[in-house]
Amino acid sequence: MGCRLFCVGLLGLALCVVSAGAGQAQSRSFRLSAPDTLVASGFLKHLLPRFSLKTQVRIELVGTGEADARLSTEGRGTPVFAGADATWVLVTLTPGNEHVDRFEDWITSEVGRKTIGAFKPGGKALFTAAVARQADDETVVLEGNVVEGEKLAVRHCGRCHMVNEATRLTTIGSSPSFAVMRSFTDWQARFEAFFALNPHPAFTLIDGVTEPFDASRPSPIVPLEMTLDELDAILAFVSRIPPADLGAPIQYQ
Repeated sequence: MGCRLFCVGLLGLALCVVSAGAGQAQSRSFRLSAPDTLVASGFLKHLLPRFSLKTQVRIELVGTGEADARLSTEGRGTPVFAGADATWVLVTLTPGNEHVDRFEDWITSEVGRKTIGAFKPGGKALFTAAVARQADDETVVLEGNVVEGEKLAVRHCGRCHMVNEATRLTTIGSSPSFAVMRSFTDWQARFEAFFALNPHPAFTLIDGVTEPFDASRPSPIVPLEMTLDELDAILAFVSRIPPADLGAPIQYQ
């Protein structure tokens, strides 16, 4: 009897641990509603994965009645971008939701503003950031495993880019070095969303973010496969690279 009770107790404890873990995993997400016209524009497919890459918080698009927040051209909320002849606001429907608050902070930050402006189907920007924030003069240093980030950068990126001195002679000459890219004013947004910048979409897979390759259009080279945790480590490493001193302001597209 004592053994049976002990086993039942262990089973109950295990179920509690599993339940708590599932709750924590589910809590790293929130539900967002948006008009069909905004969804159909493709803008949210551009915007939301970049937020998830940065924060590892997933956003699920749902109907208004199920949402924790909504993007709308009506009602009171935080103006976040303009486009389609309207100003769009983020309306919080579940006050105190830390993930909605984090999304609001991100989309109105400098990185979020540049991400909005980078959506240019056909080469034309359809949306512009609606809120300007004072620039932060402090150097951005991101959290993460810097040592592991350098190793991962060499492994995944060193075949094209000069990551450090060890990769100086093994890269493609036309690819900018990490130090040069670190000198760009929007370096953080570029590294966070590198998978969407050509030529990376043709051979890059981010677990839980990018779609699998079409079977009829496989990657032309050995795919670059990466997790969000690995990208965080690379970003932490990149944030500590001294920007290249290029003299006159660099021109790039």
